[in-house]
Amino acid sequence: MKKTGLLLLLLVTAAAAQQADSTAPGGIIATNGNVPVARYQTPTSADLYCAGFISKERIPDAKYVSGGLQTPNTTKFTNGEMVYLSGGGYQQGQEFTIVRELRDVNEYEFFEGQRRLINNSGHPYSEVGRVRILDARNRNAVAEVEFSCDPINPGDVAVPFVEKAPIAFHPPVHLDRFVPPNGKLTGRILLGKDFDGTLGTGGKVYLNFGSNQGTKVGDYFRAVRPYNLDLKDPVDSLSFKASTSEDTQKNLPTFEAKRWTRTKGPNIHVADLPRRAVGEVVILTVSPTTSTGMIVFALEDIHPGDAVELDEQQ
Repeated sequence: MKKTGLLLLLLVTAAAAQQADSTAPGGIIATNGNVPVARYQTPTSADLYCAGFISKERIPDAKYVSGGLQTPNTTKFTNGEMVYLSGGGYQQGQEFTIVRELRDVNEYEFFEGQRRLINNSGHPYSEVGRVRILDARNRNAVAEVEFSCDPINPGDVAVPFVEKAPIAFHPPVHLDRFVPPNGKLTGRILLGKDFDGTLGTGGKVYLNFGSNQGTKVGDYFRAVRPYNLDLKDPVDSLSFKASTSEDTQKNLPTFEAKRWTRTKGPNIHVADLPRRAVGEVVILTVSPTTSTGMIVFALEDIHPGDAVELDEQQ
């Protein structure tokens, strides 16, 4: 009887271990190649308040960081340190978000026309941290850094703090890699946070649509990539031009952007290949014309220029 119980325990343990091994890194439970089960990463408070944004209008810079307790020897300030704010009109206990207007020092385009689209959408800003006014009696107010995403620098702008609504937990869902277009709202990833061009789970992205198009905080969008985007990429397009055949293959295939008839060999139309889902994005903040999103699940690298489509599965 004891041997039977021990054998049963070993079988149960082995089954549990096998089930645990079936969960791949990144939250993918192995089902099949088309519809893996995706476990979404829920945004934290730091994700919400450090995401950054694109603003159609420039943020007024009348209130800004002018220094800190150890100025000029210290120029970067983090949690618990004191900073001075110029501009006037401060009151003790007020909270301010510290933001920074950004410029891309590399001026590199991840897709053709990216700079023009960003300029048409607005001005990119990072959210650097949050401060609370301790003393407003002097020309420069004294504030304590309550929370910093990055070190706060002199010249960073102070705007009144606005609390953001938390994003509700999303249960695991089936992600169809090859789902056809659903006719819902579509847009494009304009830019990655910190000008990153290769993004994964947890990465922040800025999108070219907002509340004017009906977008709300907490909406989910499927990131998709048609193969003709790879054809336009200066690096990825090289693979389409490389040899893809076997040495013994008589009729050699070619990849073409447009349909045309060949007299010899198969012609593969890149535009006819199915688009593939590469991940899911949740909306963290919206403005009338732009949105900030967080990648909550990625099957592969996500890039500026990738398309997104409203995904209403719950």
